[in-house]
Amino acid sequence: MDQVKRLQNAAGPSAVPLSSGCALVAGVAVGVAEALARPVRRRGEALERAIFEATLDQLTSGGYARLTMEGVAGAARTGKAALYRRWTSKVDLVLDALRSTLPPPDDIPDLGSARSELLLLIDRFGTALESRAGGAMNALMNELDHDQAQVFKEFVVERVFDPTKAATLAILRRGELRGDVRPGAANPLVADVAPAMLMYRVKVCDGRLGEGFGVELVDEVLLPMVRR
Repeated sequence: MDQVKRLQNAAGPSAVPLSSGCALVAGVAVGVAEALARPVRRRGEALERAIFEATLDQLTSGGYARLTMEGVAGAARTGKAALYRRWTSKVDLVLDALRSTLPPPDDIPDLGSARSELLLLIDRFGTALESRAGGAMNALMNELDHDQAQVFKEFVVERVFDPTKAATLAILRRGELRGDVRPGAANPLVADVAPAMLMYRVKVCDGRLGEGFGVELVDEVLLPMVRR
């Protein structure tokens, strides 16, 4: 107590008492916490983007079972009503969050060789897997049982695997015309090989393909199957 009085006397008569200073700091901390917890006024795309980011963060960190509309609203610093006006369930919210952030499938351009085009296709697949949405999707699929996951599996097939298969067929057909792919190689069974191998690596390697995997897949598996 004497030490506190000596400090106050040394500071002079105009100094704020130590107890008042502590109260001031505590008051500022409470004010900051309240400000951070207070909903932020955003609308349209800005609000939707914040909600989607919060949804993917919740999926990646806590999994689908722990994800709640209330938790997403809190992380996005908005009210629950903003979510329920747009989505009736967390299933709908998760699907829209994945759709909005997963890189869209693009056609593979003619690069002059089937090898170059297949390498680009695998590279784009890997980029999608390593995106924020890809990480959330992988966590989602690893957690859910078959019945719960069905709607999300359909989304993955529609948005990822069907486009990959279609792109593979287009590459092989170009290769047949060009002459670096044997006639008849552009068939659905051959086109299934790349997505199947990619899915296998995703399931056993925590969503990562690994360095050099694309080159190995193309050179050691795909090209030997389709070369003349």
